Amino acid sequence: MDWDRVRIFLEVARTGQILRAARRLRLNHATVARQLSALEEDLKTKLVNRATTGSSLTPAGVLFLAAAERAESELLRAGSQLAEASDRLDGTVRVGAPDGLGNYFLAAQLGAFAATNPGLKIQLEPLPRIFSLAKREADIVVTLERPEEGKLICTKLTDYSLGLYAAEDYIRNSSPVTSPTDLSQHLLVTYIDDIIYSPALNYASNFDTLTSHRFECGSVMGQIEAVRAGHGIGILHDYAAARYPELRRILPRENFVRSYWLISHPDTHDTPRVRAVHQHIITTVRQAKSQFLVKQPGVEGRS
Repeated sequence: MDWDRVRIFLEVARTGQILRAARRLRLNHATVARQLSALEEDLKTKLVNRATTGSSLTPAGVLFLAAAERAESELLRAGSQLAEASDRLDGTVRVGAPDGLGNYFLAAQLGAFAATNPGLKIQLEPLPRIFSLAKREADIVVTLERPEEGKLICTKLTDYSLGLYAAEDYIRNSSPVTSPTDLSQHLLVTYIDDIIYSPALNYASNFDTLTSHRFECGSVMGQIEAVRAGHGIGILHDYAAARYPELRRILPRENFVRSYWLISHPDTHDTPRVRAVHQHIITTVRQAKSQFLVKQPGVEGRS
């Protein structure tokens, strides 16, 4: 049996679309469809129901998926054992992370690590969404909550704090903000409620009764840029806002604390390249702990 065909089947099963699988595998759509058909001919059974809206597994496909994933896990373990014999880090490691941490911390730290390991390719996806390790969307994932299901390796990275920020010019030219009730006179820059992918991001709900005047943006970077431009007040990550001297923290008692968790899959965790990147993330984040958790004097963080 041709493993490349099995690998293509796995990607189609995980993505639910031939086109999406082709993009992830960097293959032509027709090639993926042809190889999938060839695998079905080899096995003399239909594995995938194809439709214009996507693909679903037949009962035979469900059975074959379980067997293919077991074979994939064994190949990954074998590759890990063979790689142990070499000190050189080779191959690709994909890291999925929230866009705040990804853009304002991991991009620099993982870029530096890649620069010192020429055989290693690190792919960072700093996106506001949930990544699936089971579907091999990433080798390492940073989440905002500890997963409650699945056989995963979970490590708490750090707590981090957020607060209300405004640009210095905005503060100077707008009505004063000395209490949360004053927010009713201002534009609140925050997430789009409908696409929040984790309850941990729902901190703006604390101000729902105080103001309905909002600019909602799906990315941390977009929120920061809107606040920097002087358009309103935003709840921003302290470690990201610290990069911009024009930003000022207001209402220090409005302090929010959340957590980052580092997640990896047992099948790939002990691969030298994955283990090395995993440890590098832990080390650099913990060394910068004082940047992530900024405690306001006499103030407890909100959940």
